[in-house]
Amino acid sequence: MRPLHPADPAAIGGHRLLGRLGSGGMGTVYLGRSPEGVLVAVKVIRADHGADPAFRARFRREARAAAGLTGRWVVPVVAADPEAREPWLATPFIPGPSLAEAVGGYGALPARSVRVLGIRLAEALAEVHAAGLVHRDVKPGNVLLAPDGPRLIDFGIARATGATALTAADAVVGTPGYLAPELARAGGPVAGPPGDVFSLGCVLAYAASGVTPFGGGHAAAVVFRTVHERPVLDCVPAELLEAVGGCLEKDPAARPTLEELTALLDAEGAGAEGEWLPAPLPRIIAERSTRALDLPAPEPTRLDTPQVPGTAAARLLTRRRLLAAGGAALVAGAPLAWFTTRGRGGRRTPPAGSGREPAVHTLALQADLTGPGRDTGRAHERGMRLAVERHNALPDAAFRLALRVADDGGDPARAAQTAKELAADPAVLALTGPTWDAAVPELATTCLAADLTLLLVSVDSELNAQTQWRTTCATRPTDEGLGMPVLHYLSQVRPSRRTAVVEDASNGEPAWLVTRVLQQSPPAQGSVSVHRIPQGGSDYAGAVRALTGAGAEAVVYTGTSPEGAARLARALAEAGFRGPRVAVQHAMEPAFVSAAGAAAEGWVFAALFTDPAAVPAAAGFVAAHRTAYGQPPARWATEAYDAVGLVAAALTGLEGEGRDRAGLSRRIFRTAYKGLAKEIAFDAATRALSADGLAHLYRAEAGAFRYLGRYPDVRADP
Repeated sequence: MRPLHPADPAAIGGHRLLGRLGSGGMGTVYLGRSPEGVLVAVKVIRADHGADPAFRARFRREARAAAGLTGRWVVPVVAADPEAREPWLATPFIPGPSLAEAVGGYGALPARSVRVLGIRLAEALAEVHAAGLVHRDVKPGNVLLAPDGPRLIDFGIARATGATALTAADAVVGTPGYLAPELARAGGPVAGPPGDVFSLGCVLAYAASGVTPFGGGHAAAVVFRTVHERPVLDCVPAELLEAVGGCLEKDPAARPTLEELTALLDAEGAGAEGEWLPAPLPRIIAERSTRALDLPAPEPTRLDTPQVPGTAAARLLTRRRLLAAGGAALVAGAPLAWFTTRGRGGRRTPPAGSGREPAVHTLALQADLTGPGRDTGRAHERGMRLAVERHNALPDAAFRLALRVADDGGDPARAAQTAKELAADPAVLALTGPTWDAAVPELATTCLAADLTLLLVSVDSELNAQTQWRTTCATRPTDEGLGMPVLHYLSQVRPSRRTAVVEDASNGEPAWLVTRVLQQSPPAQGSVSVHRIPQGGSDYAGAVRALTGAGAEAVVYTGTSPEGAARLARALAEAGFRGPRVAVQHAMEPAFVSAAGAAAEGWVFAALFTDPAAVPAAAGFVAAHRTAYGQPPARWATEAYDAVGLVAAALTGLEGEGRDRAGLSRRIFRTAYKGLAKEIAFDAATRALSADGLAHLYRAEAGAFRYLGRYPDVRADP
């Protein structure tokens, strides 16, 4: 990165500019910081290109299309102003090296790395094509490397028609050496997906061998060889030849589809998960990420470039996403994406005025990001990333935070190994996770041995109430807490003197925990009858006949299966039951609404997560999440955001005591933190969470779940 020039604007479209990343014939690329504090790359197109109506129209159309991309392996457009005198667009900033830089500096990649590269880029291109785009310039310089996988950048929207590395007047769009033969002549066929597949084959050949398959030299000579000669693949490992060679067929129809290419690259079914880059690339990415964290915000130099009269100051795209697809501001990322300073994680913050940079303290997240619980895992990741970004944007922050993210895929063996790796990293001061209940004991044991604070955000565990697990910090009540909002609703909101509980015996502990609460304290001081569905059973109609025959006024489903709740809902509707129908958060899924149909309407759910849209203090978080991901926060995202705030508050309280693992594992239970979702505080003797008012009520309405409120505050059924 180079300093800004005196004539460069201080900000573009609300993005504060920090320096120049590069410049060329099309314009200049700046490093900027968004209003939310996220690092972005801002590409500003030269005004002479913007004066071309055809270019501007294509820029406008394709920028909007690219803004809809949500895949993990693409770096999408998050903001753009196609109408500005100098059109511009912004994408998340990725500090990792390009594939061209990595191979050029450190040699060809191992075969497994090339397989992962190909699988992930095929997935990225599949999304690009599904959005109606063709990349047109897949090459090593447009592939950035992150610890969890590659990122595809530059979707062709900032290249003028006819722009190329060729110098001929009749040149075509693309880069010689990576340009498909059918596209190598002006006036040839329109670029399509097969052209991108050819380019991807060239990229994989280069990654595997360190040389391009059609050689170098003058651009015209390279194009000639591409059209008329076979590719040179002598240095490509034999195990990759079928996949790479297939992509490089001259006939577009003979090339594999992206799905077929993925199958060829993953012939052994090993997948593309886990570590994939050889040394020293992970270290280089980590160092660059840390330097990016330390970038200062320069003082303003002048006002932004004036806009053309009559145009909006910045027509931002409707779906701005600063951290697309599980991506990050720094390493657009996901599993094992991390950025930290090794060895600095426990040092005391230097005194003000010492001239030293603030310490960087690393938090870790272990989550299921690719398995059956990926939605919850991604919600954790997004919430935590936004919290880290917000903390680091504070002008008076005494220290900075970094985030290391690891994907366990919901697999027990992988979860155990991942936890050990995180605990072995001395820079990690606290671990949030897991995001599935069964992994808690293994993680708790590992963290206890390492004196590493483990924060449980969404999971329930019997360890929550066991004080010997001194490093396990539960920031949510146990599932028994779900019984209290149910009891409140059927006592204060819609009183029921005769409550029937339908307990699905095959669906886990929450069933009997909530049943026990209702049996011990019957709603409205009435009676409770329990109707059990045996494991593997499906006679919900029989249970409904029994409970209606007993005169039940309300029904509570205490299973965890959305499908089971839906079957009960349909059976109740068929029986004409109109009383209150209540369930717990485990069944509060889209699958319930889909399977129950009209019978889902009016069901009330008790949950331990909030709806941040209903919390005034969370308005900024909701807005930042919408900006970053194009949608409101999912369940548990707010609670994960608060977990970062709790750790930051505890670390702040350790000033003068040493910010290390041992200090944090003690201090966190003495820290009270007012989060967005709830106030977090702990009992001094038991270290248990003070659980007053930490549950919520929702109701199924029109195919969605409407937030009713925090349970002590819900007094009427709106």
